[in-house]
Amino acid sequence: MGEWKAPLSLRVHQALRTDIEQVAARERRSLSNIGELLLEWAIEQLKAAGSLDRLLKFKIRPSARDRQQR
Repeated sequence: MGEWKAPLSLRVHQALRTDIEQVAARERRSLSNIGELLLEWAIEQLKAAGSLDRLLKFKIRPSARDRQQR
């Protein structure tokens, strides 16, 4: 038997949805698959940080490649 999954509905700004759709297309994944992966990753990060406040204090620096693309 497979894993049971529960549907989840989120409200996001149109710009965020567009960004996620672009990532999904680039990664050749579905929008729901990208959403699931991001949500699982975010929850793991939140667990490791211990609180949302602590998690939001950390910033990820863009790589040199990302800075060149902008």
